[in-house]
Amino acid sequence: MEGGSAVDPSPFISLFAALSYGVASMAMVFINKAILMQYTYSMTLLTLQQLATALLIHFGRVMGYTKAQDLNWITAKKLLPVSLFYNANVAFALTSLKGVNIPMYIALKRLTPLAVLVTGVFSGKGRPPIQVSLSVVFTAGGVIIAALGDFSFDLFGYTMALASVFFQTMYLILVEKLGAEDGLSSVELMLYNSVLSVPFLLFLIIATGEFPHSLSLLFGKANSLSFLVILILSLVMGIVLNFTMFWCTIVNSALTTTIVGVLKGVGSTTLGFVLLGGVHVHALNVTGLVINTAGGVWYSYAKYQQKKNKPRRIISDAEAVISKK
Repeated sequence: MEGGSAVDPSPFISLFAALSYGVASMAMVFINKAILMQYTYSMTLLTLQQLATALLIHFGRVMGYTKAQDLNWITAKKLLPVSLFYNANVAFALTSLKGVNIPMYIALKRLTPLAVLVTGVFSGKGRPPIQVSLSVVFTAGGVIIAALGDFSFDLFGYTMALASVFFQTMYLILVEKLGAEDGLSSVELMLYNSVLSVPFLLFLIIATGEFPHSLSLLFGKANSLSFLVILILSLVMGIVLNFTMFWCTIVNSALTTTIVGVLKGVGSTTLGFVLLGGVHVHALNVTGLVINTAGGVWYSYAKYQQKKNKPRRIISDAEAVISKK
């Protein structure tokens, strides 16, 4: 329609954002597992990922490849909780990956959609459609059934993974809320998150005793080509994952982002059985994964119907200009 612009993203953009996040998220699980098998200092690894993100965006702005706005203190204060929750989520996730195999790690992380749904209801967001609610519960039920079939109990690892679920839920809801309120782009959210994270992470690597041992080991492994390749992949994919996650959450929703994580987890779990071993296939695993996948497909259909029946809001160019002032 001429003379107007759609506020809601097109279905193609929404789908592409979700698929991009799913692929990046699945790749990141294996890359993190691979790097942690050689380099156990997870806090230092996370610090390097955040530094690489901030530097890349900064040089992108200098070279004119991105139009991210300058940092300002007011927005930084609003995004500080997002940064804290994000880093807590990744830190606990990396810690759990040290001792928990990939299929069981993914099974635990699949409880995030249910947590997002419940938190959204209690935070005043309102009840989602009944089909959306049932599909999320169905997905979580598949997680439990799959886990019962192969649960090599590791209290510390599972506690870390569940803590990661909590913090992931909190930061996804905040990203969705602040992205809608302030109109921040994915790149701007990444920049704020990285800059705010670095001081906090530097404090942690010193407080936990990782420094200076982590740097000594890093320099000691610098002669290993295979290690350097995995490390560079980890840094690059950390940037890609952050971008696609923020993008998917902004153009879709926090719940959609977690459901995408659930669906990619099916592929990750299968590859985890085949590539890494250590887990015996059980009938409950297969049954749970089938239920889990069915719940994800059901949710996707329910969200498509909801978006199809929702009238797209059109605003005039004059209103768009006024709203930006």
